[in-house]
Amino acid sequence: MHTIDNKALVQRIHAELDKGNGQAFIDSLADDASWTLEGSTPWSRTYQGKQAIREELIKPLFGQFAGPYVSKTECIIAEGDRVVVLFSGDVPTKAGKRYNNRYCYVYRLEGGQVRTLTEYFDTALVERALDAPTAHAG
Repeated sequence: MHTIDNKALVQRIHAELDKGNGQAFIDSLADDASWTLEGSTPWSRTYQGKQAIREELIKPLFGQFAGPYVSKTECIIAEGDRVVVLFSGDVPTKAGKRYNNRYCYVYRLEGGQVRTLTEYFDTALVERALDAPTAHAG
């Protein structure tokens, strides 16, 4: 795939995320994809494989949300197999806190699928608003 195809794929993913629909994102992940959350929060590590991403990251994270998570894409930049997205998101947690983070995602795509994703985010907000992932796993 070329830069324009990679950018179009990520634009479709984020258009759906902006509607609160994460299925396009999940569908785009390669089975052996990796997702790295930078920083030193309890969530920060590399989640290896689509199954681990779903079970160890997405499920416990979304399990803390009191409503649908809605994002707002601000900018998408692409070069070769890399696509960078700046966006924000907002949702109340079940604990009554506001989780309104800002993100920079760096995607690496291959063959029309997400192979790696590196996420940069407000780690202080994560520490304040979210419980550690093990508290909601399973």
